[in-house]
Amino acid sequence: MNNKSEDQSGVFQRAWEIINNDASIPSEEKEGIIKLIQVLIEAAESSPYPREKSNQVKTFTQEIISKHSLMTMVKQQADELDALKKLSLNLTSSLDHQTVLDAIVTEAMRLVKHAREAHIFLYAQGKLDFGASLTSSGERNKPITMPQVDALTQAVAKYRQQIIIEDMINNPLYKGSDSAVEGSIIGIPLVFNNSLVGVMNLSRTTIGGFSRAELRLLGLLSDQAVVAISNARLHKQMTEQANTDSVTGLPNRRALDERLQEDIRHAIRMSSGFSVVMMDLDGFKSVNDTYGHVIGDEILRSLFNYLAENIRPTDFLARYGGDELTLIIREANQDVAHRVTQKVIDLVRGFTPPIPGAGGIKLGITAGVAVYPVHSRNASDLLRAADAALYQAKKHHRGSFSIARGATGDLDPITVPRKE
Repeated sequence: MNNKSEDQSGVFQRAWEIINNDASIPSEEKEGIIKLIQVLIEAAESSPYPREKSNQVKTFTQEIISKHSLMTMVKQQADELDALKKLSLNLTSSLDHQTVLDAIVTEAMRLVKHAREAHIFLYAQGKLDFGASLTSSGERNKPITMPQVDALTQAVAKYRQQIIIEDMINNPLYKGSDSAVEGSIIGIPLVFNNSLVGVMNLSRTTIGGFSRAELRLLGLLSDQAVVAISNARLHKQMTEQANTDSVTGLPNRRALDERLQEDIRHAIRMSSGFSVVMMDLDGFKSVNDTYGHVIGDEILRSLFNYLAENIRPTDFLARYGGDELTLIIREANQDVAHRVTQKVIDLVRGFTPPIPGAGGIKLGITAGVAVYPVHSRNASDLLRAADAALYQAKKHHRGSFSIARGATGDLDPITVPRKE
Protein backbone atom coordinates (compact mmCIF):
# COMPACT_ATOMS: atom_id res chain seq x y z
CA MET A 1 0.00 0.00 0.00
CA ASN A 2 2.82 2.37 0.88
CA ASN A 3 4.65 1.54 -2.33
CA LYS A 4 1.46 2.31 -4.27
CA SER A 5 1.14 5.70 -2.58
CA GLU A 6 4.81 6.43 -3.20
CA ASP A 7 4.43 5.56 -6.91
CA GLN A 8 1.46 7.88 -7.27
CA SER A 9 3.22 10.63 -5.34
CA GLY A 10 6.25 10.37 -7.60
CA VAL A 11 4.14 10.45 -10.74
CA PHE A 12 2.17 13.44 -9.52
CA GLN A 13 5.37 15.28 -8.63
CA ARG A 14 6.85 14.63 -12.07
CA ALA A 15 3.59 15.60 -13.79
CA TRP A 16 3.35 18.81 -11.80
CA GLU A 17 6.95 19.76 -12.64
CA ILE A 18 6.32 19.25 -16.35
CA ILE A 19 3.03 21.17 -16.30
CA ASN A 20 4.30 23.96 -14.08
CA ASN A 21 7.30 24.57 -16.37
CA ASP A 22 5.13 24.71 -19.50
CA ALA A 23 4.39 28.43 -19.98
CA SER A 24 2.02 27.66 -22.87
CA ILE A 25 -0.56 26.14 -20.48
CA PRO A 26 -2.79 28.81 -18.88
CA SER A 27 -2.77 28.66 -15.08
CA GLU A 28 -6.53 28.15 -14.94
CA GLU A 29 -6.16 24.93 -17.02
CA LYS A 30 -3.35 23.31 -15.01
CA GLU A 31 -5.60 22.12 -12.19
CA GLY A 32 -7.88 20.38 -14.66
CA ILE A 33 -4.95 18.55 -16.23
CA ILE A 34 -3.76 17.29 -12.83
CA LYS A 35 -7.22 15.91 -12.09
CA LEU A 36 -7.22 14.11 -15.43
CA ILE A 37 -3.83 12.54 -14.68
CA GLN A 38 -5.12 11.37 -11.32
CA VAL A 39 -8.00 9.54 -13.01
CA LEU A 40 -5.62 7.81 -15.43
CA ILE A 41 -3.24 6.84 -12.64
CA GLU A 42 -6.08 5.25 -10.72
CA ALA A 43 -7.07 3.37 -13.87
CA ALA A 44 -3.49 2.17 -14.29
CA GLU A 45 -3.35 1.04 -10.65
CA SER A 46 -6.32 -1.22 -11.28
CA SER A 47 -4.46 -2.94 -14.12
CA PRO A 48 -3.95 -6.74 -13.66
CA TYR A 49 -0.31 -6.34 -14.77
CA PRO A 50 1.52 -4.83 -11.75
CA ARG A 51 4.92 -4.72 -13.43
CA GLU A 52 3.65 -2.39 -16.13
CA LYS A 53 1.90 0.02 -13.79
CA SER A 54 4.79 2.42 -13.39
CA ASN A 55 5.52 2.64 -17.12
CA GLN A 56 1.81 3.02 -17.92
CA VAL A 57 1.40 5.90 -15.53
CA LYS A 58 4.42 7.72 -16.89
CA THR A 59 3.32 7.11 -20.47
CA PHE A 60 -0.18 8.39 -19.75
CA THR A 61 1.26 11.49 -18.11
CA GLN A 62 3.60 12.30 -21.01
CA GLU A 63 0.88 11.71 -23.61
CA ILE A 64 -1.58 13.97 -21.83
CA ILE A 65 0.94 16.78 -21.52
CA SER A 66 2.23 16.33 -25.07
CA LYS A 67 -1.25 16.28 -26.60
CA HIS A 68 -2.37 19.23 -24.49
CA SER A 69 0.64 21.26 -25.60
CA LEU A 70 -0.15 20.39 -29.22
CA MET A 71 -3.81 21.36 -28.79
CA THR A 72 -2.79 24.57 -27.05
CA MET A 73 -0.50 25.46 -29.96
CA VAL A 74 -3.20 24.66 -32.53
CA LYS A 75 -5.76 26.70 -30.58
CA GLN A 76 -3.31 29.60 -30.34
CA GLN A 77 -2.66 29.55 -34.08
CA ALA A 78 -6.39 29.37 -34.78
CA ASP A 79 -6.95 32.35 -32.50
CA GLU A 80 -4.25 34.28 -34.32
CA LEU A 81 -5.75 33.46 -37.73
CA ASP A 82 -9.15 34.54 -36.45
CA ALA A 83 -7.63 37.75 -35.11
CA LEU A 84 -5.95 38.40 -38.47
CA LYS A 85 -9.27 37.91 -40.26
CA LYS A 86 -10.99 40.38 -37.93
CA LEU A 87 -8.16 42.87 -38.36
CA SER A 88 -8.41 42.71 -42.14
CA LEU A 89 -12.19 43.17 -42.09
CA ASN A 90 -12.23 45.98 -39.54
CA LEU A 91 -9.33 47.96 -41.00
CA THR A 92 -10.45 47.75 -44.63
CA SER A 93 -14.16 48.43 -44.07
CA SER A 94 -13.69 52.19 -44.42
CA LEU A 95 -11.48 54.71 -46.21
CA ASP A 96 -12.33 57.50 -43.82
CA HIS A 97 -9.07 58.51 -42.15
CA GLN A 98 -10.37 58.95 -38.59
CA THR A 99 -12.52 55.81 -38.78
CA VAL A 100 -9.44 53.77 -39.71
CA LEU A 101 -7.39 55.20 -36.83
CA ASP A 102 -10.19 54.51 -34.34
CA ALA A 103 -10.43 50.92 -35.60
CA ILE A 104 -6.68 50.38 -35.11
CA VAL A 105 -6.63 51.44 -31.45
CA THR A 106 -9.79 49.39 -30.83
CA GLU A 107 -8.13 46.26 -32.19
CA ALA A 108 -4.93 46.94 -30.24
CA MET A 109 -6.87 47.07 -26.97
CA ARG A 110 -8.59 43.79 -27.83
CA LEU A 111 -5.40 41.86 -28.57
CA VAL A 112 -3.55 42.29 -25.26
CA LYS A 113 -4.63 41.34 -21.74
CA HIS A 114 -4.73 44.06 -19.07
CA ALA A 115 -4.48 46.79 -21.74
CA ARG A 116 -4.76 50.29 -20.26
CA GLU A 117 -4.55 52.60 -23.27
CA ALA A 118 -3.64 52.61 -26.96
CA HIS A 119 -2.79 55.65 -28.99
CA ILE A 120 -1.43 56.54 -32.41
CA PHE A 121 0.67 59.48 -33.48
CA LEU A 122 0.94 60.19 -37.19
CA TYR A 123 4.23 61.26 -38.75
CA ALA A 124 4.38 63.86 -41.53
CA GLN A 125 6.86 66.55 -42.57
CA GLY A 126 9.26 65.71 -39.76
CA LYS A 127 6.85 65.87 -36.84
CA LEU A 128 4.40 63.69 -34.92
CA ASP A 129 0.75 64.69 -34.54
CA PHE A 130 -1.98 63.04 -32.50
CA GLY A 131 -4.13 60.59 -34.45
CA ALA A 132 -6.35 58.54 -32.14
CA SER A 133 -6.55 56.98 -28.66
CA LEU A 134 -8.70 54.61 -26.62
CA THR A 135 -8.64 53.79 -22.90
CA SER A 136 -9.80 50.68 -21.06
CA SER A 137 -12.78 52.69 -19.77
CA GLY A 138 -13.90 53.34 -23.36
CA GLU A 139 -12.85 57.00 -23.52
CA ARG A 140 -11.86 57.77 -27.09
CA ASN A 141 -9.55 60.44 -28.52
CA LYS A 142 -9.11 62.35 -25.26
CA PRO A 143 -6.58 65.22 -25.25
CA ILE A 144 -3.10 63.78 -24.80
CA THR A 145 0.33 65.24 -24.17
CA MET A 146 2.33 65.54 -27.39
CA PRO A 147 5.45 63.35 -27.63
CA GLN A 148 8.38 64.76 -25.68
CA VAL A 149 11.95 64.79 -26.92
CA ASP A 150 13.80 61.61 -25.92
CA ALA A 151 10.57 59.97 -24.71
CA LEU A 152 9.23 56.64 -25.96
CA THR A 153 7.27 57.81 -29.01
CA GLN A 154 10.07 60.03 -30.28
CA ALA A 155 12.60 57.23 -29.73
CA VAL A 156 10.48 54.74 -31.71
CA ALA A 157 10.08 57.29 -34.52
CA LYS A 158 13.77 58.16 -34.52
CA TYR A 159 15.14 54.62 -34.59
CA ARG A 160 12.14 53.01 -36.31
CA GLN A 161 12.40 50.08 -33.96
CA GLN A 162 9.98 48.44 -31.56
CA ILE A 163 10.66 49.39 -27.94
CA ILE A 164 9.27 47.52 -24.92
CA ILE A 165 9.39 49.06 -21.46
CA GLU A 166 8.57 46.44 -18.83
CA ASP A 167 8.43 48.89 -15.90
CA MET A 168 7.46 52.44 -16.89
CA ILE A 169 8.00 54.11 -13.52
CA ASN A 170 11.61 52.93 -13.20
CA ASN A 171 12.65 53.35 -16.85
CA PRO A 172 14.98 56.22 -17.89
CA LEU A 173 12.72 57.18 -20.81
CA TYR A 174 10.00 58.09 -18.32
CA LYS A 175 12.23 59.78 -15.76
CA GLY A 176 10.55 63.01 -14.68
CA SER A 177 7.55 62.37 -16.95
CA ASP A 178 4.00 62.93 -15.72
CA SER A 179 2.77 60.17 -18.03
CA ALA A 180 4.67 57.40 -16.21
CA VAL A 181 2.30 55.03 -14.40
CA GLU A 182 2.67 51.56 -12.96
CA GLY A 183 2.76 48.97 -15.70
CA SER A 184 4.44 48.26 -19.03
CA ILE A 185 4.23 49.73 -22.53
CA ILE A 186 5.23 48.87 -26.08
CA GLY A 187 5.96 51.34 -28.87
CA ILE A 188 5.69 50.10 -32.46
CA PRO A 189 6.85 52.00 -35.57
CA LEU A 190 4.34 52.04 -38.42
CA VAL A 191 6.44 51.87 -41.59
CA PHE A 192 5.15 51.62 -45.17
CA ASN A 193 7.51 51.30 -48.16
CA ASN A 194 10.45 52.35 -45.94
CA SER A 195 8.62 55.53 -44.92
CA LEU A 196 7.50 56.20 -41.35
CA VAL A 197 3.73 56.63 -41.20
CA GLY A 198 3.39 56.89 -37.43
CA VAL A 199 3.89 55.28 -34.03
CA MET A 200 1.44 53.10 -32.10
CA ASN A 201 1.81 52.75 -28.33
CA LEU A 202 -0.01 50.28 -26.09
CA SER A 203 0.26 50.38 -22.30
CA ARG A 204 -0.77 47.73 -19.75
CA THR A 205 -1.50 47.78 -16.04
CA THR A 206 0.90 44.88 -15.43
CA ILE A 207 4.69 44.96 -15.20
CA GLY A 208 6.76 42.65 -17.39
CA GLY A 209 7.32 41.64 -20.98
CA PHE A 210 4.79 40.83 -23.66
CA SER A 211 4.24 37.18 -24.66
CA ARG A 212 5.33 35.84 -28.04
CA ALA A 213 1.67 35.47 -29.04
CA GLU A 214 0.91 39.10 -28.14
CA LEU A 215 3.94 40.35 -30.05
CA ARG A 216 2.93 38.33 -33.12
CA LEU A 217 -0.61 39.72 -33.00
CA LEU A 218 0.60 43.29 -32.52
CA GLY A 219 2.98 42.76 -35.44
CA LEU A 220 0.07 41.61 -37.61
CA LEU A 221 -1.93 44.62 -36.49
CA SER A 222 0.86 47.08 -37.30
CA ASP A 223 1.33 45.54 -40.77
CA GLN A 224 -2.39 45.89 -41.49
CA ALA A 225 -2.51 49.35 -39.90
CA VAL A 226 0.13 50.98 -42.08
CA VAL A 227 -1.60 49.78 -45.25
CA ALA A 228 -5.01 50.97 -44.02
CA ILE A 229 -3.62 54.38 -42.93
CA SER A 230 -1.80 54.86 -46.23
CA ASN A 231 -4.91 53.96 -48.24
CA ALA A 232 -7.08 56.29 -46.16
CA ARG A 233 -4.53 59.09 -46.47
CA LEU A 234 -4.37 58.66 -50.25
CA HIS A 235 -8.17 58.62 -50.45
CA LYS A 236 -8.32 61.81 -48.39
CA GLN A 237 -5.80 63.54 -50.66
CA MET A 238 -7.67 62.50 -53.80
CA THR A 239 -10.99 63.62 -52.32
CA GLU A 240 -9.53 67.00 -51.37
CA GLN A 241 -8.12 67.44 -54.86
CA ALA A 242 -11.45 66.51 -56.43
CA ASN A 243 -13.24 69.02 -54.18
CA THR A 244 -10.75 71.89 -54.59
CA ASP A 245 -10.70 74.58 -57.26
CA SER A 246 -7.32 74.45 -59.00
CA VAL A 247 -7.05 78.24 -59.49
CA THR A 248 -8.09 79.67 -56.13
CA GLY A 249 -7.63 76.70 -53.79
CA LEU A 250 -11.18 77.20 -52.48
CA PRO A 251 -13.76 74.42 -52.39
CA ASN A 252 -15.36 73.86 -55.81
CA ARG A 253 -18.93 73.19 -57.00
CA ARG A 254 -18.72 69.52 -56.05
CA ALA A 255 -17.67 70.39 -52.50
CA LEU A 256 -20.46 72.99 -52.37
CA ASP A 257 -23.09 70.38 -53.24
CA GLU A 258 -21.79 68.08 -50.50
CA ARG A 259 -21.74 70.89 -47.95
CA LEU A 260 -25.30 71.93 -48.82
CA GLN A 261 -26.55 68.42 -48.09
CA GLU A 262 -24.59 68.39 -44.83
CA ASP A 263 -26.06 71.76 -43.77
CA ILE A 264 -29.58 70.61 -44.57
CA ARG A 265 -29.06 67.57 -42.32
CA HIS A 266 -27.60 69.83 -39.63
CA ALA A 267 -30.53 72.26 -39.89
CA ILE A 268 -33.07 69.43 -39.58
CA ARG A 269 -31.23 67.93 -36.62
CA MET A 270 -30.90 71.28 -34.82
CA SER A 271 -34.29 72.67 -35.94
CA SER A 272 -32.45 75.69 -37.33
CA GLY A 273 -31.92 77.41 -40.67
CA PHE A 274 -29.08 78.66 -42.83
CA SER A 275 -28.57 81.07 -45.71
CA VAL A 276 -27.04 80.74 -49.17
CA VAL A 277 -25.49 83.77 -50.88
CA MET A 278 -24.70 83.67 -54.61
CA MET A 279 -22.18 86.36 -55.61
CA ASP A 280 -20.75 87.69 -58.87
CA LEU A 281 -17.78 90.07 -59.27
CA ASP A 282 -18.59 93.31 -61.04
CA GLY A 283 -16.35 94.41 -63.90
CA PHE A 284 -13.99 91.46 -63.75
CA LYS A 285 -14.16 90.89 -67.50
CA SER A 286 -12.33 94.18 -68.07
CA VAL A 287 -9.53 92.96 -65.74
CA ASN A 288 -8.95 89.91 -67.94
CA ASP A 289 -9.15 92.04 -71.10
CA THR A 290 -6.65 94.60 -69.75
CA TYR A 291 -4.18 92.49 -67.77
CA GLY A 292 -4.66 89.00 -69.21
CA HIS A 293 -5.94 85.80 -67.66
CA VAL A 294 -2.76 85.07 -65.68
CA ILE A 295 -3.12 88.32 -63.71
CA GLY A 296 -6.86 87.77 -63.58
CA ASP A 297 -6.39 84.38 -61.94
CA GLU A 298 -3.96 85.90 -59.42
CA ILE A 299 -6.51 88.56 -58.51
CA LEU A 300 -9.25 85.95 -58.12
CA ARG A 301 -6.98 83.84 -55.92
CA SER A 302 -5.99 86.71 -53.65
CA LEU A 303 -9.51 88.18 -53.38
CA PHE A 304 -11.36 84.94 -52.81
CA ASN A 305 -8.91 83.78 -50.16
CA TYR A 306 -9.06 87.22 -48.52
CA LEU A 307 -12.82 86.77 -48.19
CA ALA A 308 -12.41 83.18 -46.92
CA GLU A 309 -10.12 84.45 -44.15
CA ASN A 310 -12.74 86.95 -43.01
CA ILE A 311 -15.72 84.67 -42.54
CA ARG A 312 -16.61 82.53 -39.54
CA PRO A 313 -15.01 79.06 -39.34
CA THR A 314 -18.49 77.53 -39.35
CA ASP A 315 -19.38 79.20 -42.68
CA PHE A 316 -18.40 77.91 -46.10
CA LEU A 317 -17.12 79.79 -49.16
CA ALA A 318 -16.78 78.06 -52.54
CA ARG A 319 -15.97 79.07 -56.09
CA TYR A 320 -19.12 78.38 -58.07
CA GLY A 321 -17.47 78.99 -61.42
CA GLY A 322 -15.73 81.81 -63.31
CA ASP A 323 -15.91 84.91 -61.10
CA GLU A 324 -18.88 83.61 -59.08
CA LEU A 325 -18.81 82.67 -55.41
CA THR A 326 -21.27 80.92 -53.11
CA LEU A 327 -21.32 81.48 -49.37
CA ILE A 328 -23.20 79.24 -46.93
CA ILE A 329 -23.90 80.95 -43.60
CA ARG A 330 -24.71 78.33 -40.98
CA GLU A 331 -27.59 78.97 -38.55
CA ALA A 332 -28.43 82.31 -40.17
CA ASN A 333 -31.88 83.79 -40.73
CA GLN A 334 -32.59 86.61 -43.19
CA ASP A 335 -31.40 89.35 -40.82
CA VAL A 336 -28.06 87.61 -40.21
CA ALA A 337 -27.67 86.95 -43.94
CA HIS A 338 -28.34 90.63 -44.60
CA ARG A 339 -25.51 91.73 -42.28
CA VAL A 340 -23.00 89.13 -43.48
CA THR A 341 -23.66 89.80 -47.17
CA GLN A 342 -23.23 93.53 -46.66
CA LYS A 343 -19.95 92.84 -44.87
CA VAL A 344 -18.70 90.82 -47.87
CA ILE A 345 -19.69 93.61 -50.26
CA ASP A 346 -17.79 96.13 -48.13
CA LEU A 347 -14.72 93.85 -47.99
CA VAL A 348 -14.60 93.54 -51.77
CA ARG A 349 -15.13 97.25 -52.25
CA GLY A 350 -12.13 98.02 -50.00
CA PHE A 351 -9.87 95.32 -51.46
CA THR A 352 -6.66 96.28 -53.30
CA PRO A 353 -4.97 93.43 -55.21
CA PRO A 354 -1.45 92.75 -53.83
CA ILE A 355 -0.10 92.44 -57.37
CA PRO A 356 2.47 94.81 -58.92
CA GLY A 357 0.87 97.03 -61.55
CA ALA A 358 -2.68 96.15 -60.52
CA GLY A 359 -3.05 98.55 -57.59
CA GLY A 360 -5.52 100.72 -59.46
CA ILE A 361 -8.05 97.93 -59.89
CA LYS A 362 -11.21 98.38 -57.87
CA LEU A 363 -13.72 95.59 -57.75
CA GLY A 364 -17.33 95.28 -56.63
CA ILE A 365 -19.66 92.38 -55.99
CA THR A 366 -23.40 91.77 -56.41
CA ALA A 367 -25.28 89.07 -54.49
CA GLY A 368 -28.52 87.15 -54.14
CA VAL A 369 -29.65 85.56 -50.87
CA ALA A 370 -31.92 82.59 -50.15
CA VAL A 371 -32.77 81.19 -46.71
CA TYR A 372 -33.46 77.57 -45.71
CA PRO A 373 -36.23 76.55 -45.10
CA VAL A 374 -38.04 79.80 -45.94
CA HIS A 375 -37.26 79.82 -49.67
CA SER A 376 -36.71 76.10 -50.23
CA ARG A 377 -36.24 72.80 -48.44
CA ASN A 378 -33.83 71.20 -50.92
CA ALA A 379 -30.37 72.13 -52.14
CA SER A 380 -31.00 72.60 -55.86
CA ASP A 381 -34.04 74.87 -55.42
CA LEU A 382 -32.25 76.85 -52.74
CA LEU A 383 -29.41 77.57 -55.20
CA ARG A 384 -31.94 78.47 -57.89
CA ALA A 385 -33.67 80.92 -55.56
CA ALA A 386 -30.36 82.60 -54.63
CA ASP A 387 -29.25 82.66 -58.27
CA ALA A 388 -32.53 84.25 -59.38
CA ALA A 389 -32.12 86.88 -56.66
CA LEU A 390 -28.57 87.52 -57.92
CA TYR A 391 -29.87 87.97 -61.48
CA GLN A 392 -32.39 90.57 -60.35
CA ALA A 393 -29.79 92.40 -58.24
CA LYS A 394 -27.37 92.51 -61.21
CA LYS A 395 -30.16 93.82 -63.41
CA HIS A 396 -31.35 96.57 -61.06
CA HIS A 397 -28.91 97.09 -58.17
CA ARG A 398 -25.31 96.23 -59.05
CA GLY A 399 -22.96 96.43 -56.09
CA SER A 400 -25.72 95.43 -53.70
CA PHE A 401 -27.93 92.37 -53.10
CA SER A 402 -31.50 91.12 -53.20
CA ILE A 403 -33.26 88.50 -51.11
CA ALA A 404 -35.40 85.80 -52.73
CA ARG A 405 -38.88 84.94 -51.53
CA GLY A 406 -39.20 81.43 -52.95
CA ALA A 407 -37.62 78.68 -55.02
CA THR A 408 -38.85 80.37 -58.21
CA GLY A 409 -36.71 83.39 -57.43
CA ASP A 410 -39.47 85.85 -56.57
CA LEU A 411 -37.93 88.84 -54.84
CA ASP A 412 -38.79 90.80 -51.82
CA PRO A 413 -40.09 94.14 -53.07
CA ILE A 414 -37.57 95.88 -50.84
CA THR A 415 -34.05 95.63 -52.26
CA VAL A 416 -30.91 97.00 -50.66
CA PRO A 417 -29.58 100.16 -52.34
CA ARG A 418 -25.98 100.39 -53.36
CA LYS A 419 -23.63 102.38 -51.16
CA GLU A 420 -21.90 105.24 -52.93
